[in-house]
Amino acid sequence: MTTEKNDQLERIADALERLAPKTEDFPNFDNFSAFMWHVAPDYLEPVKITNAVDISLLKGIDHVSDILLNNTMQFANGFPANNALLWGARGMGKSSLVKAVHTKINNDGLNLKIVELQRDDLGSVSRLLKVLRGLPYKFILFCDDLSFSYDDQNYKSLKAILDGGLEGRPENVIFYATSNRRHLMPRDMIENERSSSINPSEAVEEKISLSDRFGLWLGFHPCSQDEFFDIIEGYVKHYNLIINRLEIETQATEWARTRGSRSGRVAWQFFVDLAGKHGLVLKLKRDI
Repeated sequence: MTTEKNDQLERIADALERLAPKTEDFPNFDNFSAFMWHVAPDYLEPVKITNAVDISLLKGIDHVSDILLNNTMQFANGFPANNALLWGARGMGKSSLVKAVHTKINNDGLNLKIVELQRDDLGSVSRLLKVLRGLPYKFILFCDDLSFSYDDQNYKSLKAILDGGLEGRPENVIFYATSNRRHLMPRDMIENERSSSINPSEAVEEKISLSDRFGLWLGFHPCSQDEFFDIIEGYVKHYNLIINRLEIETQATEWARTRGSRSGRVAWQFFVDLAGKHGLVLKLKRDI
């Protein structure tokens, strides 16, 4: 009987070992500053080339840029800092700002890591926090394009990051998210919930108040035509492209008209086309 129990215990131990993430799945954090979180199985993938722009190139968002940079600098230096929700108009540099701030702080000599996870993987966030907790590094946990549908339960996992539960959020982790929605839920779903519920005020309180748990709300708004031109001009100067500003504005106006919008993303897409026509090679930012 004892032999059979030992055999069973060995089989259980072997099974658990196969299920558990292998130590080699977690990289040497000294060698990289950016990572992607994957699940099934859990592992952190180092990002060797990061798609980041210089923070000086992000025009028209100076106010929110300074706020996020200062907040992140506080965190990187070991002082209190807030989780941040960057919300608003699409294509206005929300995710670009997060990556640019991370790059700027590392270039200034501080050792700050960033881990990006997908919205659909929020259910695994408690496991990720266990990996990061206690490590001798500071981490930005970054979720791009965060939003929730009516029946989505992933928002409950987000509370583990924002409120921390019994254990509390690790002191070496801060959470930044971007969203087109201020309250992370579609307005029509919020109104529908209110109209159909017995107690309308309580029905959506749990989900709407989720955004209140972010200490920083940074709003991004559509850019004006002058700001649109300034963004493009910033790229032109940064990459030393010799071209007349009037010519740029004429072509950029037509480009924006065909797209039906003006934004930082549209400005970059125009500049990519412009650079290609002038034989200019654009290099991605390498990991630091």
